[in-house]
Order: sequence, then structure tokens, then C-alpha cells
Amino acid sequence: MVTARWSGNAGFVSGSDVRVLFPVVLVMLRAALGGARVLLLPRRGGSGAQRCLRWRQPQQRRAVSDAAAHPGALAPPGPGSAAERLVGRWLLVCSGAVAGAVVLGGVTRLTESGLSMVDWHLVREMKPPQTQQEWEAEFQKYQQFPEFKILNHDMTLREFKFIWYMEYSHRMWGRVVGLAYVLPAVYFWRKGWLSHPMKGRVLALCGLVCFQGLLGWYMVKSGLEEKPDSHDIPRVSQYRLAAHLGSALVLYCASLWSGLSLLLPQHKLPETYQLLRLRRFAHGTTGLIFFTALSGAFVAGLDAGLVYNSFPKMGERWIPDDLLSFSPVLKNTFENPTTVQFNHRILGITSVTAITALYLLSRKIPLPRRTKIAVASLMAVAYMQVGLGISTLLLYVPTPLAATHQSGSLALLTVALWLMNELRRVPK
Repeated sequence: MVTARWSGNAGFVSGSDVRVLFPVVLVMLRAALGGARVLLLPRRGGSGAQRCLRWRQPQQRRAVSDAAAHPGALAPPGPGSAAERLVGRWLLVCSGAVAGAVVLGGVTRLTESGLSMVDWHLVREMKPPQTQQEWEAEFQKYQQFPEFKILNHDMTLREFKFIWYMEYSHRMWGRVVGLAYVLPAVYFWRKGWLSHPMKGRVLALCGLVCFQGLLGWYMVKSGLEEKPDSHDIPRVSQYRLAAHLGSALVLYCASLWSGLSLLLPQHKLPETYQLLRLRRFAHGTTGLIFFTALSGAFVAGLDAGLVYNSFPKMGERWIPDDLLSFSPVLKNTFENPTTVQFNHRILGITSVTAITALYLLSRKIPLPRRTKIAVASLMAVAYMQVGLGISTLLLYVPTPLAATHQSGSLALLTVALWLMNELRRVPK
């Protein structure tokens, strides 16, 4: 047993005693300041003078024992822990993969490649045709469906290969996204790196990514059906296209928000009335951006970007004559190309106006530097997106520009979510 003893009458302690008393005093100070409980953890293999006291918070006791048993293991999930940061980075990677799928899906739609693969097999279709005979058999299957008979009846095998590989790339990327969610989720779950609330969130994300794949095939089927009463070119249902895009956007937003919440430290902002109003305005603006992006699915599904290629007027009028030409009136909202384009214009103008107002409102409030950057970035991306949209319309929807415009909607939604994350309330 080691004891502290006085060296003479001078009141000083010896050097060996200092090595024992110093950790004790340090632990007592930490316990007094931080309210921590003191644990006596003697080091093994040394003399009594080499033993020291160590402190740990109550919730870290298990981490201490686990770290001793598994030196290379990560700490259990907790605010700022290594496991939490790893899960956050994984969710950001997943959101990036979803963004890639959305962009690739938009290009597939713009190149009219989505109906080139006329069947769906989870594993078997992962291997593309290899020989000339296999390609010809695949082409013959495509020739039996309306798109070839009505629109592409003079298509060559070489042209078919291009649209087939576009759709194939989109489907394969979707499988990569699914694996990027499911496999790490199983690993993190088994390692115990997911907190209880995060487990429920990860289950929902994995379920949504599986549902997204099934919804994609349900959408494609609508374009393969024979429609004897229709004289329009074959295309997928705009309702199913909007559902497919909407579920992808929900998956993207949920993954991005969860990742940012785990990685970005929260600002301890004073809860003033001005900040509360700014936070609510940011939430409403983000919702408006989301619905504007979703309305783009109806524009793409109906080729509504080719109806009135002028701005700011639609033709020679501010409000076109055929805005409500369908009956009943509600049918115009989702099935009349003129109304769909008109609504997308209004939503876009309203979104950029709200973002401008949000920026001006934020200038009156003292905000952290990172939050100010988020607000300024939102403003810049919004006006860039408006410029892309107008250019796409005036130039009759060229594929590269239209794909960039679709990607810009994701970029705008991303910055809006970042700003929302910066302004989130610190839990008490």
C-alpha cells in the first residue's frame, strides 16, 4: 500500500509521493468541476507507486471495459463518438449515391431510354447481352412493344444498344445504391454502432430504398402497356414518374439530414423571436423547393417543356388560352402540358422569391459564419437554377442543359437542407 508522508517539518512531500498525490488531486478537481464519479483503476504489472486514479463519466464505464478487452474497437454510439461520425459519413455517401441515381434517371428519361428493357429480373439482368444473337433476341423483345411500333420503328440495332445501356446503367446504379444502404447497415447494427433512434431510421431508409426499386419497375410497366384509344407517343405515367422521383427525393433528404445531424456540431444560438421566424421561414422555403422539384416530374412526364418555349410570357400572353382546356378542371393540373408548365414556372418564381426574402431576413440576425455561408450559397444556387431553367426552355430542352437543370434542383435542395440543419434547435 502506498501512503503519503511528510518529509520533515517543512511541510513538503518527496518526489515519489508527488507522483501518487498528483493524479488524486487531478481526479478530485475533475470530479468537482464536471460532476463525474471517480473510479479506482489500478494499472497492472507495476509497483504501488505506479498506480493512479482515473475518472470516467457513468455512461463511459462500459466503453472503458470494452476498450480494454478490444483495443481496436470503436466507442459505443454517443454525441461526437467515432462510431457516430462513421455512421454520419456513411449516410452522406448514401445520399450522394441517391443523387447520382436521380441524375442518371433524368438523363435516361431525356434520351427516351427508359422503355428499352422490357422485363425486370433482380439478378439475371445484371449480365448484359454478350453475343450478336443475344443482342438480336433482346432487340426482338423490344420490337413487340408500343414504343418501337409507334416511335422507333426505323431504329437500328446500334441505336437500340445505346438506349439499352442507358437504362441498364440506371438499373445497375440502383442496385449499387441498395447495397450501399443494406450491407453497411447490417455491419453497423451487429457492431452496436447504431443508437436506438438511429436503428429505426436506418430500417426506414433500407425499406424505402427497396420500395424505390419496385416503384421504378411499376413506373416502367405503365409505358409498356398497349393503349388502343390513345394517339399519343408511348410514355410512362406521369403520376408514377412523380411517385418514383418523390420517393427518391425523400430518401435523399432523409439520408442527407441524418448524416449532417451526426457530423455537424449544433450552434448554441439564442432562441430569439427573429431566429424562430427565420427557422420557420427556412423550413417553409425548403418545402417549396421540394415541391418545385417534384413538379418537374410532371413536366418531364408530359414533355411540357416543349409546349411554350418563351419567357416570361407563354407565347404572346401571360396566361395562355388553353390553361384550363381539359375537363374536369382539376385534370388540367396533372395532365394538361400547358398547365403543368405554367405551374412549374409559378413554383420556380415563388421559390426564388422566398429564398431572396430569406436571405434579406438573415442579414438582420447575428448568425455564425458557417450559417451565413449556407444562406449565401442558397441564394447563389437559386439564381443559377433559374437561369438554367429559362435557358433550357428557350433552347427547346437540349439534353445536356436539361440534365444540368435537373441536377441543379438537387443542388438547391441540398443547400436548403444544410441551412435547415444549421438553424436546428439545440436539444435541452
